[in-house]
Amino acid sequence: MSTPMESWPRRHRITVHEYHRMAEVGVLAPDARVELIEGEIVDMAPIGTVHSSVVDQLTWLLTQAVGRLGIARIRGAIRLSQITEPEPDVAVLKPRADFYRHEHPAGPDTLLVIEVSDSTLRYDRDVKVPLYARQGVPEVWIVDLQHGRLLKFGSLAEGEYRRHESVESPCVTPLASLPGVSVDLSALFKP
Repeated sequence: MSTPMESWPRRHRITVHEYHRMAEVGVLAPDARVELIEGEIVDMAPIGTVHSSVVDQLTWLLTQAVGRLGIARIRGAIRLSQITEPEPDVAVLKPRADFYRHEHPAGPDTLLVIEVSDSTLRYDRDVKVPLYARQGVPEVWIVDLQHGRLLKFGSLAEGEYRRHESVESPCVTPLASLPGVSVDLSALFKP
C-alpha cells in the first residue's frame, strides 16, 4: 500500500508588474515600507535615527567620491528579476543620461549596493546578498551597526561572491567597480 506524499501549500508569487499595479490601485499605501523579494511582499524594518544618519553619511561620501562616474541612489528600487525588486539603503549605479527615468536599474546597472543593518543582519546577509550575487551586482557592503563592522562581498563569479570580508574599523575603502575611487568610512561607527 502506498502512502500519499505530504505536500506543502503552493505559494502564489507575484511579479514586479503586479506589485507596481497593487501600489497604483491603492492596495499598497503610498508610504508603505515594503519591497518585493522572490515574489513575496516583505515589510522593511523601521528606520531609526542612527540608521538614517549612516545612510546620510554614506550618501554624502559616495556622491563626493564617485562624482560623474556613478549615480548614488538612496532607498530606490533595483529590479533584479521579474519577481524581485529590493530597495537597498544605498546603491551606486552606472551613469546614464536619463538617470533611469523610464525603468529601474537592474543588477548589471548596479556597481555597489549597501545595506545598513541594525536589526536585519541575517536577512540582509543570508537572503539579499545572494540575490544580488545571482543578478550580477559586483559588490555588496553591509554596514553592521550592532557589531560596529563593515561586511564586504565581492569577486563575483558564477552568481556567487568569492570574497567575504569583515572589517572591524573601516577606513579608506575602495569601490571595486571604480578603480581609483574610495571612500573614508572611519566616521560611520563613531558615536
